[in-house]
Amino acid sequence: MVRYGKEHKSETRRRIIETAGRRFKQDGIDGSGVSTLMKDAGLTNGAFYAHFESKNDLVATAIADQLSVQAENVVARAAPGRAGLEQIVRGYLSPQHRDTPGEGCPNAALLDEIGRCTDTTRQAYTDGVLVLIDGIAARMAPEAPSSARVKALSLLGLMAGTLQLSRALTDSRLSNELLDQGVNNALALLDAGQHV
Repeated sequence: MVRYGKEHKSETRRRIIETAGRRFKQDGIDGSGVSTLMKDAGLTNGAFYAHFESKNDLVATAIADQLSVQAENVVARAAPGRAGLEQIVRGYLSPQHRDTPGEGCPNAALLDEIGRCTDTTRQAYTDGVLVLIDGIAARMAPEAPSSARVKALSLLGLMAGTLQLSRALTDSRLSNELLDQGVNNALALLDAGQHV
């Protein structure tokens, strides 16, 4: 029997988390069984329990990972200040993001299911969202980010809801118009209360 080192186990765990995150966003948490998740990762079902206690454990881990990736790859890499906020809004409410849920935001793809998950998963989600909105709030109010926290959370809610609704519509023209209006609404929210 071949023994693998700790590095191999860590790489395998990372692969499971990443592929599960994409699958959850594409097919939903309830629509993604352990066998499918393990097949996506190129592993057997038996290997699952060497890395996770349960599917719920994987769900919490994958959601936390997806939010961390979003904070690092979208929010942290956006241009500074207002220009970066607009970049985030326009990227989030784009047809490309709408059409690739498996590669996009876990909020728009999974919110309805996360609300019905275990407390552990909901806490992992909450912790991840707080990091995300703190990054957005720091761009909104660099001198006092905590003062913009609720506004940042409102912005995220507006964008996630708009994206969810745009994905549900069968009329592509209406869906595109909704995304455009969502951008306008989000930018108006950003500008609300600003003194020029």
